[in-house]
Amino acid sequence: MPEPDFEKRGGFVPAIAQDATTGEILMVAYMNREAWQRTLATGKATYWSTSRNALWVKGETSGHVQHVREVLVDCDADAVLLKIEQVGDVACHLGYRSCFFRRADGPDWRIVAARREAPRD
Repeated sequence: MPEPDFEKRGGFVPAIAQDATTGEILMVAYMNREAWQRTLATGKATYWSTSRNALWVKGETSGHVQHVREVLVDCDADAVLLKIEQVGDVACHLGYRSCFFRRADGPDWRIVAARREAPRD
């Protein structure tokens, strides 16, 4: 099994949690080697909490556990994708299904979107 290169980014890699059924991106967190090993051993998404400076098993206190269904390591071995089953339909600590509930909507973004629809040469 490929393993992330934890030394590349100072001991951590970003870990993306994606709903295994719908493909929806639910959250991004960080993993160190211990979180990686615990995730593989238990089948429950385990991250490194940068705010608490400690291991964090997703859902340990809230009940919103992430059961890992598939693990992918990117081509540079510096990011991980966890395809998960989200228990309780809440991944965000603010109570939302996904941490990505806010849409960037400003003048610059509208220009990018318009160019995507009608690219210029």
